[in-house]
Amino acid sequence: MDSLLGFARSPATAFLRRPLTYTSTPIRNGGLSFRAKPNDEIDPLLHDAIHSASLRFQETHRPEPLFVDPYAGCFVHPNAQMDMKQCSHHYCLATKYIDDKLLRTVNHIDGLKQVVLLTDGMDTRPYRLNWPTSTIIFDISPDRVFSGAAEKLKGVGAKIPRSCLFLHVPLESSDLQQTLRAKGFNGNRPSIWAMQGLPVMTLANFEDILLTVSGLSMNGCGFLGELPAWLAETEIVTKASAREWIEKLFMNNGFRVDMIRYEEVAKSLGKELAAGPYKNILFSSEQLRFSDDQMETWRREFQRVEEQGDEEGFEEL
Repeated sequence: MDSLLGFARSPATAFLRRPLTYTSTPIRNGGLSFRAKPNDEIDPLLHDAIHSASLRFQETHRPEPLFVDPYAGCFVHPNAQMDMKQCSHHYCLATKYIDDKLLRTVNHIDGLKQVVLLTDGMDTRPYRLNWPTSTIIFDISPDRVFSGAAEKLKGVGAKIPRSCLFLHVPLESSDLQQTLRAKGFNGNRPSIWAMQGLPVMTLANFEDILLTVSGLSMNGCGFLGELPAWLAETEIVTKASAREWIEKLFMNNGFRVDMIRYEEVAKSLGKELAAGPYKNILFSSEQLRFSDDQMETWRREFQRVEEQGDEEGFEEL
C-alpha cells in the first residue's frame, strides 16, 4: 500500500517491544551512559530519543531556526555530523507546531494550567518554553530514558520556569490515570495533551493512551501531536479509508480529530519541507465528552440534590 498521507510504512518489527536485558558493559552514546545487550544492540528507545534530540540540535544551529533548543546538545555526541540543508525536517516542523499550540492554549487558561507531555524521555519543552505562571507539566515517558536525561539536563543547568511545577510519570506505570491523579492531576480542570516521541509498539498501546487521555480530559480540551503512520496501515488499503479509520478511532474515545499536513505547516512558516518519506502523522483533536472526574462530580451533586429533596418531602409529611 502507498504510505498513509505520504508517509513511509514502518517495518513490521516496529510493532514489537524488543527484550531489554542488560550486561555490565557501559556504552556511551550522546553523552548518556547505558548498558549494552549481549549482542551489543543499543537500547532502541534511547536510540530513537537521541536521534530526535539531534534533529532539534541541528535545527537550533540553522541560520533561521524554527525554534531554539539550548539543551538538545547535551544528548548529542560531540562529533555528531550536522545536516544543514535548507529544507525543514518533518519532525522539526511538528515540534514547532506543537510548541506554538501548547503555548497558545495555556495562555488562554485562567488559574491552574495542566500540560501533559507524552514523550520519549528527552523532551526539553518543560525547560525551554516560556510557560506562564501556575503551569503544572506532567511528562509521561520511559523511566530509564527520562532518568538519564534528567541528570544530563541538571548538569547543564536546565531549570523549570519559576512558579511552575514539573512531574514525571513513568510510562511503565500499571495505571497511568491513577498515577497522574496521585501526582495532582485534576480532571475537573482544563488541560492540554501533546504526544511526540512516545514509544507506541502496538495498536492496543495507542488505544490505551487514547482511553487515558479521554478519561482525564475535560470537554473542550485538546490532544495533539504525532502518531505512527503504521497504526492506520495495519488494516487499511487506501488513504481515504485510512483517514476515516483514524477519525473513527479518535471519535470512539470522544475526540474530533484533524490530520495536519506537514506541507501546510511548512508553507505557513515560510519553509520548504524536506523531501523523502516520514513515519508519523501530525494530528490535532478536541475532546467532545466530559472527563470521568466531571461525570463523578455531577453524579455526586445530583445525588445530593435528590437526597435533599427526599428529606424535605419527609418533613412535609
